[in-house]
Amino acid sequence: MTSAATRVLFDEPGPRGRARIRVFTVLALVLLAGLVALALYQFARSGQLGRSRWLPFTQLPYLAFLAEGFVGTITATALAAVVSFPLGIVLALGRLSTVRPVRWLSTGYIELFRSIPLLLLIYAFLLALPRFGINLPILWKLVVPIILVNVAVLAEVYRAGILSVDRGQFEAAAALGLPNGVAMRAVILPQAIRYVVPSLVTQLVALLKDSTLGYVVSYPELMKQATNLTSYTHLLVQTYLVVALIYVVVNLLLSRFAEWLERRMGRRAPTKAVDVEAEEETAHAPRTMV
Repeated sequence: MTSAATRVLFDEPGPRGRARIRVFTVLALVLLAGLVALALYQFARSGQLGRSRWLPFTQLPYLAFLAEGFVGTITATALAAVVSFPLGIVLALGRLSTVRPVRWLSTGYIELFRSIPLLLLIYAFLLALPRFGINLPILWKLVVPIILVNVAVLAEVYRAGILSVDRGQFEAAAALGLPNGVAMRAVILPQAIRYVVPSLVTQLVALLKDSTLGYVVSYPELMKQATNLTSYTHLLVQTYLVVALIYVVVNLLLSRFAEWLERRMGRRAPTKAVDVEAEEETAHAPRTMV
């Protein structure tokens, strides 16, 4: 990633800042390791680490029950992501539009839904809207509020990426005679998205976590299934540790995907930059008669 990309959402730390970050990271890891060791000690004392209490999670019915919840979580997250990410671009472009009504409406939507708690919105779809004849299926009572909130957040992420693109890229596109819409789609947006890839993956992780609110509408996502399982087995500690491990693994996979995508897009970036510069030089080169 370029230095411009690292400054999209924060200033790049200097040598002292990086040293402090390393020190605080080491201290945080030591503290976390101590807390984990203390928790394991307490679990061992109370018999929570006994083999008999973990044996049920090696049996197919238990695993199938949790797998059903995992599929529900992935389904809700995928649906919300497929809708939210493209709409976020549209809303970001609307806020940057030179047409005032479009800009005002986009800004109003962003500011409104960034301020409303997601849980409150879910309760609105569960309790308030059915009284007015709007009664969505259980899955969409969860997914639609997640989309409404995350579109507003993603719009600001995309807008930050667009504003971070060097002004010379806009001027180069104009020098080549590209219309504003084509320039934005072909030149600006690809660079902006490349800059904010880490933030987009972070927001995808947030979508995954938002799906845990499915218990409000009784949607069978992973946390809801875990709660039902603890009611049946009374293995609360073991169940939630297994569920936590599943979330950690999924989030680690998403982080690795973000790193791979960042490296892949980073390799393509120099070539594209050279092509744009070459086209710009060609556009400004003196023309000679043959």
